[in-house]
Amino acid sequence: MTSPSADRELAFFSATHLIDGFAKKSLSPVDVTQAILRRLERLEPKLNAFVLRDPEGALKSARASEARWQKGQPLGLLDGVPVTVKDLFLTRGWPTLRGSTLTDRDQPWEEDAPPVARLREIGAVFLGKTTMPEYGWKALGDSPLSGITRNPWSLEHTPGGSSSGAAAAIAAARSAFPAASPAFPASNPVSAASPPTRRAPSACWRTPGRWRGRCRIARCC
Repeated sequence: MTSPSADRELAFFSATHLIDGFAKKSLSPVDVTQAILRRLERLEPKLNAFVLRDPEGALKSARASEARWQKGQPLGLLDGVPVTVKDLFLTRGWPTLRGSTLTDRDQPWEEDAPPVARLREIGAVFLGKTTMPEYGWKALGDSPLSGITRNPWSLEHTPGGSSSGAAAAIAAARSAFPAASPAFPASNPVSAASPPTRRAPSACWRTPGRWRGRCRIARCC
């Protein structure tokens, strides 16, 4: 039986650490994905970082990745690494509603946006889609579609935007790598994203009278 502390240790490994472990067979894509899914189940009621979760699909991908690593034939640099996708990016098989109830959910979802396609090609494990403000228009973590996304450092505060869910998920170690887009700032609690542009997200948030970095482990975890 696994413990929350063991899950936490696995979940906080970096993507490069995971890939090194997969190559040496000291870590398993299935074990890592299961640990993060358990954390997701435990923390999601507090944080509300996901608009869509696909645990079955994630485990299926993780098992396929593990089989490739056992053969020494990974697809690429992120094979087996759990990732999230911001609800801004088209993702094959999943609706992309962009934080709005106005987007028609009942339509074909047959294409991947370029960042998603590249992640899929190299074997990343998709956990689900993360929340964002409606059409990404503001730097706060709420939308009419998914409600309020909370900051893992302080549940009374916003994680920022427009990559609200991506910020909350990675700060709480529920994703090793987010497909997100930096805005102003992309995410307050952490400095991490997979941007389609060359802009870099801020690692700080604004508090009265000073800037405070938020680059350590989130308090809710």
